[in-house]
Amino acid sequence: MTPDWNDDQPIYRQLKDKVVTAILDGSLGEGDALPSVRSVAVDMQINPITASKAYQELVMDGLVEKRRGLGMFVVEGARNKLTEAERARFLDEEWPRVLETIRRLGLDAQTLLNNSLSH
Repeated sequence: MTPDWNDDQPIYRQLKDKVVTAILDGSLGEGDALPSVRSVAVDMQINPITASKAYQELVMDGLVEKRRGLGMFVVEGARNKLTEAERARFLDEEWPRVLETIRRLGLDAQTLLNNSLSH
């Protein structure tokens, strides 16, 4: 994770999104420990309270768990839970726009399939 922040969202939300992305791409596996709040705060150049808030939201979402005295860990099934949520979001929010574009451009299934196989 890198400390590249923008002004579009609060930093705790951006940190949460970075952890979610790490879980989705497999760089953080189920059962893996998250970096400590203190080390994330130092590495990402943020306030420890901000890092703690991001981690707490991940706990509330059921993606990580706190083990007393040990730290925070990615729970079993977190990646599947995130993948299902991303699929649902894509189908509900993005796919209708993509489908509208496909129809507007008059593209057929075979053309799309041929094009996707060439990339």
